[in-house]
Amino acid sequence: MLMWVWIAVVVIALIVLVLAAVRLLGRLSELRRAAVKLQRRQEEAMRLQAGAAKLEQTMLGLQQRAERAQEQVEQIKAGLGK
Repeated sequence: MLMWVWIAVVVIALIVLVLAAVRLLGRLSELRRAAVKLQRRQEEAMRLQAGAAKLEQTMLGLQQRAERAQEQVEQIKAGLGK
């Protein structure tokens, strides 16, 4: 009789272990999908960051051109005023 109790305990423990493993594998696939999404978002963020850096350089160039144009306008005004 004691042997049947041990066999039942082992079988129940194996069933619980298999159920836990199946749930864990399901969660691992969810985590894998989430990791892929995060990686895509990180790549997108890096592209946006590179675009922002390029835009910043363009803005600095435009600002320098505007300052030179302003200086030329002031020189023209000064020349016309004399």
